[in-house]
Amino acid sequence: MTTFVLVHGAWHGPWAWDRLTPFLHETGARTITPALTSNGDVGLHTHVQEVLTALEDSRADEVVLVGHSYAGLVVRQAADLRPELVDHVILVDGWAGGDGAGMFALAPEPFAQAIRAAAGRTGEGDQIPAPAPAMFGVTDPGDAAWLAPRLRPQPLRTFTETTRLSGAVDRIPGTAIYCRPQTYAFDQFAAAIGYRAIALDGPHDVMLTHPRELAGVLVAAHAFQFNNRKPQN
Repeated sequence: MTTFVLVHGAWHGPWAWDRLTPFLHETGARTITPALTSNGDVGLHTHVQEVLTALEDSRADEVVLVGHSYAGLVVRQAADLRPELVDHVILVDGWAGGDGAGMFALAPEPFAQAIRAAAGRTGEGDQIPAPAPAMFGVTDPGDAAWLAPRLRPQPLRTFTETTRLSGAVDRIPGTAIYCRPQTYAFDQFAAAIGYRAIALDGPHDVMLTHPRELAGVLVAAHAFQFNNRKPQN
C-alpha cells in the first residue's frame, strides 16, 4: 500500500488536506496528516521531529512524503534523517534547498523584512500573524470564508532556522509540483536540488481550490517514479 504523509505549510494545519485526501483514498492510498506545532517559540527542527514521529508510525510498503510550501524544508530534513522510511519526496509549491537552506535564506529580502515587521507588531515578537486568504491565492468568497478562521499564527523561529542536511535526502527520488502562475521561484528551487518539476495550474493553496487535480498529479508523479526507479545493486 502507498501512504502519502501530507505535511501542511506555514499558518495552516492538517485540515489543509481535508479536501484532497478523499481523492487519494479513492485510489486505494492511505494518508497521514501530521500537525506541526504552532504555539510557543518552536522552530523548524521541532517540526522535523514531529514529521519523523509520523513517519515512524506509518508502517507502509511505500511512503510518499509530501511538503507544501514552508514544509518543503521540513520534509527534506526529515527524509535526510531517516531515508530508509521514505520512498519518494514530493514538494507542492515547496521552499527547498541544500544544507543551510531556510525561509529567510531563500526568500526575497522584502519578504523577510515584511515577515519580521509583522511579527514585531504582535505579543513577544515570536509569532507571525496569518495573512489574508488572498495571499495564498484563495480569492473565491466561499473558499476564503472557509480558510480565514482556520489560519493561525506561525512561529517566527520556523522561518529563521535553517536545515541540516547530510546529503542522504538527495539519494531519495524527488518531485516538485509548482503552481501557475507562480508566486515565487519554486521551479528554480526544484532545479537546484535536482527534482523533476511538474507544473499545475492553480494558486498556492491548490490543495484547497483544486484538490482533485492535485491528487491526480500526486498519484501520477509517484507512479512515474515507481515505474522508472533504478534497480538496486
